[in-house]
Amino acid sequence: MVLPDRSSRQSLIPSFLYAPSSTAAGARSVVLGRLLLSRTGGAPTLSPSPASPDPTNGGSPPQFLIPAPMEKIALYSPQYYAACTAGGIASCGLTHMAVTPLDLVKCNMQIDPEKYKSITSGFGVLLKEQGLRGFFRGWVPTLLGYSAQGACKFGFYEYFKKYYSDLAGPENAVRYKTLIYLAGSASAEVIADIALCPMEAVKVRVQTQPGFARGLSDGLPKFVKSEGVLGLYKGLVPLWGRQIPYTMMKFASFETIVEMLYKHAIPTPKDQCSKELQLGVSFAGGYIAGVFCAVVSHPADNLVSFLNNAK
Repeated sequence: MVLPDRSSRQSLIPSFLYAPSSTAAGARSVVLGRLLLSRTGGAPTLSPSPASPDPTNGGSPPQFLIPAPMEKIALYSPQYYAACTAGGIASCGLTHMAVTPLDLVKCNMQIDPEKYKSITSGFGVLLKEQGLRGFFRGWVPTLLGYSAQGACKFGFYEYFKKYYSDLAGPENAVRYKTLIYLAGSASAEVIADIALCPMEAVKVRVQTQPGFARGLSDGLPKFVKSEGVLGLYKGLVPLWGRQIPYTMMKFASFETIVEMLYKHAIPTPKDQCSKELQLGVSFAGGYIAGVFCAVVSHPADNLVSFLNNAK
């Protein structure tokens, strides 16, 4: 939830993962020692006394600060954005790759509904025609594309959420927090889809045209040769039409659901909840938000598949 004071701004990310401000980082660092040069042998030694000056220059040497064990990441610090980016890669790239068989059936049901009448019959057709290995056709562009998309989506969402909160000012940031969630997620997804679009185009073509290519290594050059580099982006506008509402619904509903759970269903303040409970709340919020996302994005998803399948 966006709070008016920058130093006290909180996140709905589990609280054991971050610290409320970057100013606390120095207090959580421990001085392990000062590295001094010996005047006789030039070998470095570790001085246990932080108050002893350097005999070689008459002044105090610089401190070597080592983060304390289990040090939390300062909220909205570069490390925080990097962690969000890494989390986006893991949560989008790996999960989309894991459900490649389901995505494969879905794309073929959209392109050829007469042949792929349902999920069950679709799996049967794929198994009969392509074997078990065919279920993961297109997994490489899926992994790479959605990893890049997730990195941009989660990293830029946190950036834009803070940026728009600062623009709105303390009072408006609280009053219009849901609009800030929507604006931040839409802005992040515009960038994320530019990263995703080329891999999505190759993925759909590989999955829906079995004779087109075996995967990314031969599919990407073949795609570019037949349609040019710009052809990789011909599905960008419908991809925005699918993903921007999807992401707006994802983040806005997730933040709202998690906030409501902590407010009405969990009797203990979030920072006093166990790690397991905080992760459980985040999982529940993400699952419910995902259902809403699928509903709002499905119509445009059909168009993305049709455009990228065009011969």
